[in-house]
Amino acid sequence: MISTHGIRVLGKDLQVKSASTPEHVAQVEALVNDKLAEAEAAVSGGDTQVVVILALMNLAEALLGAQNELAEERRNSNERIAGLIQRLDRQRI
Repeated sequence: MISTHGIRVLGKDLQVKSASTPEHVAQVEALVNDKLAEAEAAVSGGDTQVVVILALMNLAEALLGAQNELAEERRNSNERIAGLIQRLDRQRI
């Protein structure tokens, strides 16, 4: 069920709709605010647009890294499963 959740990002109170639990929405809000704070600390001048772009780039980089790591783990698991199936097949003969 989709619910409305109140969050605060960049000093603005927002209402967002999500099917996630309130706890999950709060985790997302905290992650976004943490990444924005990290980006803000790295940018001189405090241009909000630059801070947001840097935070988005950092999140995208982390996401792509996690996706690549997951894909590698899946490949390794599939190879291991295939090897185990072959061993089982050979033992049946």
